[in-house]
Amino acid sequence: MHASLKSLITWPPSRENARRFTLLLCICSTLGCLLAYWLNHTVSLGLLALNMAATAGVWIRYRLSRKSIKFQPQELADRLLEVQENERHRLSRELHDDIGQLLTAAKLQGEWLKRRMPEELQGQCALLCEALEETLDKVRDVSAILNPRQLTSLGLEASLRAHLLKTLANAPVKWSLDCQQRMTGIPEEMTVALFRIVQEAVTNILRHAQAKNLLVRLQRLPEGLTLQIIDDGQGFVPATHPAREGQRGMAGMSERVEQLGGTLQVISEAGKGTHIEARLPWAPRALERASKNKVLH
Repeated sequence: MHASLKSLITWPPSRENARRFTLLLCICSTLGCLLAYWLNHTVSLGLLALNMAATAGVWIRYRLSRKSIKFQPQELADRLLEVQENERHRLSRELHDDIGQLLTAAKLQGEWLKRRMPEELQGQCALLCEALEETLDKVRDVSAILNPRQLTSLGLEASLRAHLLKTLANAPVKWSLDCQQRMTGIPEEMTVALFRIVQEAVTNILRHAQAKNLLVRLQRLPEGLTLQIIDDGQGFVPATHPAREGQRGMAGMSERVEQLGGTLQVISEAGKGTHIEARLPWAPRALERASKNKVLH
């Protein structure tokens, strides 16, 4: 009781305390009107009904707000990831369709000018065409990263291999993708989550880790689908709360795994590399068939 009163008198009050205080005032007002009515004091029946209606309305609003606050964090995390993916798809389309087409037109125009330029300007025009070609390639790469269209057509393993080939082509990192089982039938949201986790991990390795070796392993185990990302880089100190401590990439990984009911474990130490392991609940086919047979029988 003392603790609740202490929380009510803090200033400025929180939204929860403001709702409680408003409800308390309405209850006191209604009780006062009821008492005056019962003691035959001059209180109109209309005023009493108005107080009771206001109290009922505030009480209903208070109960609904408590329920919405209770479920808000998980719903907010799910909605945030959904909005992020939709925004990435939108940006990918704009880069590929709009900016890509403009750059292609500029490149064709540059080649047309090159054929008609005097010989002394041919070199400068060639540099312009090369710059446009390089910019167009970069735009296509960014578009592919934002919206990996090959996930639907090629599947997770082939998409990861293509991403590692392109991203680490000019990097001094020896990499290996270990996937000894067929990864077909994975739900789309799980495929996107695993691909994004590998994307983020590879980006961090290139920016910070200075690793020489990288292993990405996909396994379908009895307890679920497991993704392991192991490097021999500089390592770091994993944060207990990544979002609060500025490790946004790790926070994004954790949110994606938690949204799918999985677990994420990060083991890292300065000078000893990093080991990331994500486990998602996806039963092997043998267990799926067994469960289906039980249902049929």
